Amino acid sequence: MSKYLYKYLLAALIVVFVGNPAPARAEDAAAPFDGDLQRLAEILGTLHYLRGICGTNEGGKWRNEMQALIDAETPSGDRRARMIAGFNRGYNGFQQTYRSCTPAATVAIRRYIEEGSKISRDLTARYAN
Repeated sequence: MSKYLYKYLLAALIVVFVGNPAPARAEDAAAPFDGDLQRLAEILGTLHYLRGICGTNEGGKWRNEMQALIDAETPSGDRRARMIAGFNRGYNGFQQTYRSCTPAATVAIRRYIEEGSKISRDLTARYAN
């Protein structure tokens, strides 16, 4: 996996979610980008699990990124629950499939990094000023 993709994903997350906080909304009202946020949360959960079994020594890096996403977006009620459920779905889904790092797990990591990067770029293009 390329360190460039990893750094790009993290930079994009920071730009999208820290630099441009969401406007105030009704407690459980969905934002137009909630589907993308939920998918990104699922990807972060997947990466948290897969990078852990592949010996990257990142510790809680991806879980911390998820927490930063929640802190920046400040969802409440159902929105928050859906984001957390997405993270857990990603983590648990791969935990049931992979017990150790395999070539397929390495390919999955690369693909999820690429997908997360694309989601971040698209969100930045659509919603950043």
